[in-house]
Amino acid sequence: GDCGACTVMVDRVALRSCLITLAECEGRSIITIEGLSPDRSHPVQQAMVVEQAIQCGFCTPGIVMSAAALLARNANPGEGDIKEAIANLCRCGVHPRLIRAIQRAGAAMRREQPTGTVPPLGLPDVEAAPAAAIKPASETSEH
Repeated sequence: GDCGACTVMVDRVALRSCLITLAECEGRSIITIEGLSPDRSHPVQQAMVVEQAIQCGFCTPGIVMSAAALLARNANPGEGDIKEAIANLCRCGVHPRLIRAIQRAGAAMRREQPTGTVPPLGLPDVEAAPAAAIKPASETSEH
């Protein structure tokens, strides 16, 4: 597909897993989105959240992997480098924010700036609104 959602890193190069065979992968280093950083601490993941460069989320894993591969070989990419490396098609139109996110991640990798503040993992604490305090719509609506 043209979205590139299935992008993985094969020997530090971004490739679409749907276009390579298992035999071609034998003996090579394969990194998936789960292996990049399960706690979403990779600078690209952090910067994507800070720059709000995520919309529907369908193409996001592939974009993150393509960006991580780009930054592994060039931690200071220009806009042209980014556009060339990120062939993933995002139908939500986040490309301007995506470019900023990748440049932010590169600056963080070069230790020139932090990626920014990212919300913690997990769901918000539900103690603030216990289920017993939530009334059915039939009890709260006025007739």
